[in-house]
Formats: sequence, C-alpha cells, structure tokens
Amino acid sequence: MIARMTRVTRFRSPATKTRTKQTSVITRVLATGLIAGIVAGLFVAAIQHVTTTPLILTAEIYEVGGEATQTGASMLTQSALLHRTFNTSLSTIALSMGYALILLAVMLLTEEKIDAYRATIWGACAFAATGLSAGLELAPQLPGAAETALHDRQIWWLANAALSALGLYLLIKTEPVLVKIFGLALILAPHFFAPIPAAPESHVPAELAAKFAAASLSVQALSWLLAGALAGGIYQLLGRHNNEAHP
Repeated sequence: MIARMTRVTRFRSPATKTRTKQTSVITRVLATGLIAGIVAGLFVAAIQHVTTTPLILTAEIYEVGGEATQTGASMLTQSALLHRTFNTSLSTIALSMGYALILLAVMLLTEEKIDAYRATIWGACAFAATGLSAGLELAPQLPGAAETALHDRQIWWLANAALSALGLYLLIKTEPVLVKIFGLALILAPHFFAPIPAAPESHVPAELAAKFAAASLSVQALSWLLAGALAGGIYQLLGRHNNEAHP
C-alpha cells in the first residue's frame, strides 16, 4: 500500500491577522518616531545653537551682574559649553521624537490619513495649541527675567494646551455650527484665567527678552512642523515598503 501524501495548507484566523496588522502598525509608528525625531531634532538643535542659545548665554551674564557683550560672550568654559550643547541636542531630539509619536498616535486614533501634508497641518495645530496660544499670555523667559509662580504657570499651560487642542479639533473637524462655536469658546476660555504676570523686575533688557520670546516660539513652530512633515512622509514610505514586501 502506498501512503498518500497530502499537503496541508495552514490558514490564519481573522484574529491572528488582526494581531499581525496591529503589530505592524505599532512597529511602523515606533520606527517613524525614532527616525523623524533624530532627523528633526538634529536640525532644530543646529538652529537653536545660532538663535536661542546665544541669547541665553547673554542673559546669564546679566543675571550674575556682569556686562554682556554684543556677541553674547559666556562665562562658561569651552568644555562646559560643549557639554551643555550636547545635552541640549539630546533633549531636542527626544522632544522631536515625542512630537512625532504624539502626532501619529492622534492621527491614528482619529482615523486621519497619514501623509506628509496632513501631518504637517496637524503639527501646525499642535504648535498653535501648545506654543502660540500659551505665548500670548506667558511668553518664553530668559534666565534672570521676572517669572510668574512656576506651579501656576504649569497648571495653566496644561489646561490651556488641552482646551485649545480640543477646541481646534471641534472647530476644524466638525460640521454643526454650535459645536464649532463651543470649540472656539474652549480656545478662548483659558485666556480669561491666565496667571497674573510677574512684576516687571528683571536683570535682562526688554529687547533681549523680546528677541528670545520670538526666537523660542519660532524654533518651537519649526520643531512641530518638521516633526509632522517627516513623520507623515516616513510613515507613508514605510507603509509602501511593507505592502511591496508583503503583497
């Protein structure tokens, strides 16, 4: 008797396919956040080195009562400056990774198509909610500047960012007029309860403080926009590569 050999075909259950797809998406998101964060972080760190960093170094001289030069000479040694630059760059890269991951997560949760253009728009909205809106009441501050109580600033910033983000989403993504009006109200509400600014006592010249506020907000906007553009583009590119590898 000749044994009949039969070929067994294995079928994957729908649950297995779903888990595989979820794992693939999570892998794409993490890989995208890592790559986009490194590229965007390095670029933004370079911009910071020639914009906000010299202003901070100059302000530190005013803070200790020295006379700052027009070139922003620092009282730190060369090795200390390099160490600070390295740490700042690492922080900027980590922050850019966070921006990219936040944008991707929110876009996935809202079932928004992810590409470079749409992710850049979401990045602009994120900056409007977390940077621009807050900057209208509490501008970025230099060392030695008069400061509002830190606890009050933190609580108000968190509330303002959350309400502004939700308000922008309702204003842009919903259709009913009443919902849009409610969204606008959420955006405006935190500004009626902003912390009272500190007394204008500062070692830093007003012109220097104004330059830093403008430069800091510009760098933050660039960071959000670049993280969004790179995240959207890389995520889409990885998706195409995955489809070609597993048709």
